[in-house]
Amino acid sequence: MGTISHSRADGVELMLNTTDMFVIRSGKLVLENINLRINQGEFVGIVGPNGGGKSTLLLTILGILEPSKGSVDVFGHNPKLVNFNGNVGWVSQDAASIPTKMRMTVRELITLGTLSSSNLFSFRRKKNNEVVENAMRLVGLSDLAGMDIGRLSGGQRQRAVIGRALASNAELLIFDEPLVNVDREARNGILKLLDDLCHNQNKTLLMVSHDLTAIRQSAHRVIYLDGKIQFDGSPSEIPDLSGLAGLVGIQHVHAHGKREDEQ
Repeated sequence: MGTISHSRADGVELMLNTTDMFVIRSGKLVLENINLRINQGEFVGIVGPNGGGKSTLLLTILGILEPSKGSVDVFGHNPKLVNFNGNVGWVSQDAASIPTKMRMTVRELITLGTLSSSNLFSFRRKKNNEVVENAMRLVGLSDLAGMDIGRLSGGQRQRAVIGRALASNAELLIFDEPLVNVDREARNGILKLLDDLCHNQNKTLLMVSHDLTAIRQSAHRVIYLDGKIQFDGSPSEIPDLSGLAGLVGIQHVHAHGKREDEQ
């Protein structure tokens, strides 16, 4: 499948659109009346308490879950029905939890991102090699291409799995807690990388994180999700942590993202 596009009347490409979307999991209403539009080149951060539906939203966007009501469209198509074949890159929360004894080099891991039903033939291999080299360069791991991934630091492993997503030539990159279990230096390096992907590579980024400070520093838009979208706007407009309790439906939210009844 080639690149999927869905342009608005003003010429701006609409990457993601949910309309009056409700999602039920295990008989419980998790997401209610979600209306979300993300355009090409945006960096959108999602924050909210545990149990607020952040992971459910990502899984629905990926087509793993299905709305019980309303709709979700990615590149203008229902993700449940269409194989996006590399147009969407997904970096899960545990993607960098790679066994230290696993024998695979950085290059080999990133090359996995090029695999699809359309590029397993020899005439694609040269092009794939170029894609892998470019992905390693973008994530700053070219000098470590031959190193076993088990020897990488936490931040380097996270960069490697981001490189794997980039090797698929994805236009929309979705991250679930990419800053977990990395030190401050690695965190700052990953944020710089994401900023570069958005502003210099024209990638569209959707990132879930409990790190509100990081979201404020990097994202164009911040969404506060707690079953419903309680806030959707500029990072400069979102209340500080003490003020989040004033948002409708938000109570006893702490810096680590949990409600008091979840501790």
